[in-house]
Amino acid sequence: MSTKKALFKYILSRLTLLPIMLWIISSLVFILLRIAPGDPVDAILGTRANEFARESLRIKLGLDKPLINQYIEYLNQLIHGNLGISLNTQEPVKVIISKALPASLELAIFSILIASLVGYLIGFLGAVKPESKIDFSGRIFGIGTYALPPFWAAMLIQIIFAVFLGWLPIGGRLPPGAIPPPPITGFLLLDSILDKNVEIIFSSIQHLILPSVTLGILLSGIFSRALRLNLEEVLKKDYIEAAKSRGINNSRVLVKHALPNTLLPILTITGLTVSSLVGGALLIEITFSWPGIALGLQEAINQRDYPVVQGIVVVISSLVVMISVCIDIAIAYIDPRVSY
Repeated sequence: MSTKKALFKYILSRLTLLPIMLWIISSLVFILLRIAPGDPVDAILGTRANEFARESLRIKLGLDKPLINQYIEYLNQLIHGNLGISLNTQEPVKVIISKALPASLELAIFSILIASLVGYLIGFLGAVKPESKIDFSGRIFGIGTYALPPFWAAMLIQIIFAVFLGWLPIGGRLPPGAIPPPPITGFLLLDSILDKNVEIIFSSIQHLILPSVTLGILLSGIFSRALRLNLEEVLKKDYIEAAKSRGINNSRVLVKHALPNTLLPILTITGLTVSSLVGGALLIEITFSWPGIALGLQEAINQRDYPVVQGIVVVISSLVVMISVCIDIAIAYIDPRVSY
């Protein structure tokens, strides 16, 4: 079998797993929500509502049907791209997610950029100067940021830079009363640039700094450790010593021979980090009152809003699974040693 055919078969097999994985995840979410304590009817009407009102609402929401019927109806809607209607706001779940997702993506993009710049720089310096003060400081930084609880780091940064120093806003995406630009893309900073609104541009940057730096610094520890370990191992290889013995200067050896060979593990680590963004972003969004999908998920769980929770989890899972599959395909394409 030719390499192209083998690669195509591998890609097809990975893509085939997508619907299966999403079905398993969505089914688990459905089951866990139903067995979890709490009743959405109580969340909407309160515990003092009379039995007639409670039963009427239960019938209206379809919660009176047997679980198997609810599950079949849920899967049928999911197959047709219908994520349902919010039990609390009666708003389509698609609309709720479309409003919140761009805010989360904006935060995630800036966080990953910060994590990459800080983490890979520290990891690179530690690898090229092993056992130095820079390397020791980088190790402490990596361990410290990896072990630091996200909510504690977020509150500490808020207290220092927002409360004591007053340099930056404590939370939110815009100050109270500010009029956001027309939602062209959903990304506030990009929309304000397209709208040429200088005041909102600077305000959105100010509000974005603390949450993105907090999440970025927490993730940078993973990046720094990954690059340092992989680059340090590559620099010990025989072909690196052979390149140096031929008179090639160190900077060219690093750029041309060492760094390209760290690409695959770094690509894998970066892809896996997307999964950890979900948990970290949840705590960061709550602490900074960032109106993203993670904050919406927390509110929906508190209100026992089944369709919203299910819809958000399915969307997040889809993104994570698709990114993981894309990373697998990219690795298989780049590295011919990967078995198809």
